Amino acid sequence: MTNSTGEIRDADFLFVIGSNTTEAHPIIAMEMKRAAHRGAKLVVADPRNIDLTRFSNRHLKLKPGTDVWLLNAMAHVILTEGLVDQAFIEEHTENFEAMREEALKYTPEKAETITGVPAEDIRATAREYATTEKAGIYYTLGITEHTHGTDNVYCLANLVLMTGHLGKPSSGMNPLRGQNNVQGANDSGATPIFYPGYQRVDDPEVHAKYEKAWGMQLSPDPGLNLNEMMKTVGNKIKGMLVMGEDIVLSEPNAQKLEEGLNKIDFLVMQDIFMNETCRYADVIFPAACFAEKEGVFTNSERRVQRVRKAVEPPGQAKADWNIIQDLANACGAEWDYEHPSDVYDELVKHAPRFSGISHQRIEQEGGLQWPCPTTDHPGTDYLHKGGVLRGKGLFQPVSYRPSAELPDDDYTLILSTGRTLYHYNAATQTRREPGPHEKQPGAFIQIHPKDARRRGIGNDDSVVVASRRGSINAKAVLTRDVRRGCVWMPFHFAEARANDLTNDAGDAITGTAEYKVCAVEVRLAEALVTA
Repeated sequence: MTNSTGEIRDADFLFVIGSNTTEAHPIIAMEMKRAAHRGAKLVVADPRNIDLTRFSNRHLKLKPGTDVWLLNAMAHVILTEGLVDQAFIEEHTENFEAMREEALKYTPEKAETITGVPAEDIRATAREYATTEKAGIYYTLGITEHTHGTDNVYCLANLVLMTGHLGKPSSGMNPLRGQNNVQGANDSGATPIFYPGYQRVDDPEVHAKYEKAWGMQLSPDPGLNLNEMMKTVGNKIKGMLVMGEDIVLSEPNAQKLEEGLNKIDFLVMQDIFMNETCRYADVIFPAACFAEKEGVFTNSERRVQRVRKAVEPPGQAKADWNIIQDLANACGAEWDYEHPSDVYDELVKHAPRFSGISHQRIEQEGGLQWPCPTTDHPGTDYLHKGGVLRGKGLFQPVSYRPSAELPDDDYTLILSTGRTLYHYNAATQTRREPGPHEKQPGAFIQIHPKDARRRGIGNDDSVVVASRRGSINAKAVLTRDVRRGCVWMPFHFAEARANDLTNDAGDAITGTAEYKVCAVEVRLAEALVTA
C-alpha cells in the first residue's frame, strides 16, 4: 500500500475494485464503512453484489475480465473533461502522451457495451475521483488474478498519476495483501526476481553485492515464478519443499498438478497440520504456528511488527527458521543463527529500505513502516512524499486483451473464485473448528435465478460444475448477487476443489494464474447421472 490503513477513515472518496473487502479484509473494511458513514463517497467495482456494496454510493457491476475497458474509459473522461493534474504530470511523470493517445480510444459509451456498466456511471465515478483531494484506490486479487492482471494494475496507476493522487494522505494506490505476512515474504526476497528489499537479481551491482556478502557464487538469472513451477512439477522440477501451503487446493488446474506430484522424485512438506498435499510427501516437517515462535510479520501497510512466542510448540514441531537452518546445515552449510533477530539483522543489512529496522527498535518503539533507511528514521506512513520514488512516475498505455478462456457452446458460463468470511485459503485451520464449519459446511456455487431456471436447477440442488480441466459437485445457491452468465464459488473445500476447474494460463509479466475467469457449465447432478 502506498498509504496507511488508518488514513482510510479520513478519505473523501474510495474506489474499491476487485476486492470483497468485508470478507477478505474485514478490519480494513471497517475503516471503509467508517469513512462512508462519515460522508465519504464509496464506489465499488465488482462483478458481484458484495457486502460492501450495501454501503456504497455506486456499484459498477462489470463483466469479469473487462477491467481495462472500465479503467481506460474513466481515464478518457478525465482527459477529455480537463480533470488531469497538469502540474503533477509535468513535474513527476513521463510517457503521458503515449498513455493519453491510447486511453482516448476508450469512450464510456463503447465501454458500456463491453463491461455492462452504464456510461453515465463511468463518467460520474471518473469525475468524483479526479476532483476529490483525498481519493484512494483499493484493490486485491480480483484485479491481479487475470492473464492481463498487470495491465489492470497499470490502468489503476495511470488514474493515480494523471490526477496527482500520490504522495499525500488518504490517497494513493493500495493493494490489500491476502495473508498475514505475504508482504514480509516478498520484502525478504521470496520471489524469483528479487533479493531482499526488491533489488533485482539481474542487476549486476546488486548481484555482486550479494555474492560478496554471502561469500558464494549466485545465479544472475531470475528463477521460475509460482505458476511456471507448478506447470513443471514432475518434469523440470524433480524435488520440492512446500512450506505453509496446500498447493493441490490453492493452485489452478489442480488435477494436472497432481499428475506432476505423482511423478516427482522427492517432496518435503513443512506445515502445522496435515493437509491434502501431504498425501504426496516423502518427508513432513512439523512446524510451529504464529503463537509458538518469535519473529516479525509485515502487514499490508508495510508495517513491520513483532511476533512473540506465547506457548511452546507441541511435540517435535519447530519454528520455520529452525527447520530451515537444520536442513541447510544437514546439506553442508554452516549457519549459526541463534535467534530470528539474527536472521532479520542480516536481511536488512544489505537492503536500504529496511536498514533502520531491528527487533530491538521495534521492541522499544512499536511497529515501523518501511522505507526506514536509518536507525533514527521514523518510518514512512505514506510513500512518494515529496516526489515519486523512482524519479518519474511512468505512464503505461494499455490495450484491452480478452481473458484467455471465454464461454462457448459447450461451456456457457464464466466462473470466478474467491474467499469467504468463515474460511481461510485452503481451510487447513478453519475447517478443524466447529464454528466456521457450522456457518459454512460445504462447497456451493452462486448462480443467477434465470441461468438456473434454464437448466432446471433449484436452490440447494446438487449440481455438477465442469470446465475443460475437470468437474466437481457443489450445492446451487440461486442469487441475483451474480450477473447473468456468471457464477461464483469459493475454493476452500477439498472435497469440491474449485481449482480443479480454473485455468492455469498466466499473466505475461507476473505469471499469476487466471483464477477469476474460466468457462464452465453447470448441470443438475441427477441429470448427468441419468445421461
